[in-house]
Amino acid sequence: MEKEMLSLYDYLGYAAGDRLGKNVAKKAAEQKVTYAVKYVENPKYKGDIMMYPKSFLDSYFKLDVNDDLPF
Repeated sequence: MEKEMLSLYDYLGYAAGDRLGKNVAKKAAEQKVTYAVKYVENPKYKGDIMMYPKSFLDSYFKLDVNDDLPF
């Protein structure tokens, strides 16, 4: 089975920026997540982008839910 690989732009729907990109890359390295590199060229960006498994991005961006809430 092939993993769905997404860039941060594809996942978020907007450019993530340098800081968030580095934080995601750091967490992926810590967790030894397999990633892919793809070259893109458009009017706003030209260069390599990182692509991560959707399951990793889902986990990274998961909102913390506090189960102690009274509702």
